Amino acid sequence: MAQMIPFRYLFLLALLVFAGCGENLSASPGVDWTWRGSGTTKFLYDITYANGQFMAVGQNGTIRTSPNGVNWTARGSGTPNELFDVTFGGGQFVAVGSFGAIVTSPDGVNWTMETSGTVGSPITGIAYGGDLYVAVGAAGAIRTSPDGVNWAAQTSGTTNTLYSITYGGGQFVAVGMNGTIRTSPDGVNWTERTAGIANHLNSLTYGGGRFVAVGNNGTILTSPDGVNWTAQTSGTTATLNDITYGGGQFVVVGDGGTILISSDVVSWTAQTSGTEENLFGVAYGGGRFVAVGSKGIVLTSP
Repeated sequence: MAQMIPFRYLFLLALLVFAGCGENLSASPGVDWTWRGSGTTKFLYDITYANGQFMAVGQNGTIRTSPNGVNWTARGSGTPNELFDVTFGGGQFVAVGSFGAIVTSPDGVNWTMETSGTVGSPITGIAYGGDLYVAVGAAGAIRTSPDGVNWAAQTSGTTNTLYSITYGGGQFVAVGMNGTIRTSPDGVNWTERTAGIANHLNSLTYGGGRFVAVGNNGTILTSPDGVNWTAQTSGTTATLNDITYGGGQFVVVGDGGTILISSDVVSWTAQTSGTEENLFGVAYGGGRFVAVGSKGIVLTSP
């Protein structure tokens, strides 16, 4: 619950609101959400934060950047393909998408198209760790690259689509269709893991010394090592699309404007997003969470 603001601060607050700031000065991160204009009605599928800026990617090669999650600038990606995921590592941003699209940028402004070798197949997720980029996609495809330019095919051991990948605790973990989970210490050699569920796993993150994966029908799984997984009660049956960690807590976003937060990954609390649009991506940076979704929607929580 927001704390009461002393009377002597009310005038200052009124000036900030009148100026268009609109922030709740006593808001808690992940709790109070404010709508922002992204300048596009294209769907935004993912967002990350690095080098002092938020980077959102989406439909028809859409890219938007912002230093604060409030003011957004359009960037040219050089591709008409959907961009499903974006990461930062090795001094550059790398975004991946439909028809094997991969684009790279050192600054988020100037983008270069690369060749992934996955002709016609979508790449749905990408992560950076151990001086290596690892991308995953349709039919269990895995591609690795030391520089984001030259990509090599690896064997995942599954034909299920892999939707998301992250790096933490010295290893890569990928999740996907029908509860598929794969782990790898180097991005090349992959081991099958099981969580005992059949729901699609759409995204995962690493934070606070644990992996947390989210998916269809409100699925939330947690693991300390990527090997042993425990199902948690989310309190919703909505499809959960993305998760991030920051400020000591996890934030999950999903269909119908669903937002859940948790500091311990066991107890999850639903938040009011103020929208029924689907939310596809969420990131933490600069002391705030930023969520993106359908019709170019952007929400921020200070």
